[in-house]
Amino acid sequence: QVQLVESGGGLVQAGGSLRLSCAASESIFRQNHMGWYRQAPGKQRELVAAIHRQGGADYADSVKGRFTISSDNARNTVSLQMDSLKPEDTGVYQCVAAGHWSALKTPQYWGQGTQVTVSS
Repeated sequence: QVQLVESGGGLVQAGGSLRLSCAASESIFRQNHMGWYRQAPGKQRELVAAIHRQGGADYADSVKGRFTISSDNARNTVSLQMDSLKPEDTGVYQCVAAGHWSALKTPQYWGQGTQVTVSS
């Protein structure tokens, strides 16, 4: 059963912007912390951004200052605004959910992913 659905990926030139969205079921959204992972072919999957159920957020150093994670409680969605994109940001981005902040290292819920490609 699909519980996290991402959208917003695409092809963009370096320096451009994209906004990813993740729609969650209400139960998942209300009871879990949310985040975004990304993975390029042949590389380790990494957590790039996470948002606490109560509002706090954290980012990987590689995206800090360029990416912003936010939530919309009315729509049960979490978004990732990506600005000043670099070719190394290319990858499949997946929305995740976890019951505890520390569990975002090994999330229980995963979206299907959306492709982000940044050209030079």
